[in-house]
Order: sequence, then C-alpha cells, then structure tokens
Amino acid sequence: MAQNKNQGGKMSREEAGRKGGETVSQDRQHMAEIGRKGGQHSQSSQRGGQQGGRGSDKR
Repeated sequence: MAQNKNQGGKMSREEAGRKGGETVSQDRQHMAEIGRKGGQHSQSSQRGGQQGGRGSDKR
C-alpha cells in the first residue's frame, strides 16, 4: 500500500476498514457485547423464539 502514501494522507477503503477493525477489536467489552448478542440471537432462533426472519415460515 505504498501507493497510498503519495495521495496526501488518503487511504483505500480496504486499508481504512482494516484499521477501523483493528481499533474496534481492541475494545474487549464491545466485542464481548457483540458476541453475547449473537449468541442470544442464535439461541432464540434455534428454539423458534423469533418470529419472521430466515427459516421461520410458520403459516
């Protein structure tokens, strides 16, 4: 990504996304919250607790 250094401080989307992802992933509390929400969603989907969405065509 040496070519980006000659663009007046601009970076590509990929580089910006990578840097942003690194910053977010360093916040362990935030990452734990994301994981907890994902686990709750998966658990409720398996039990049929969620209405709508994928895999819940109850007619």
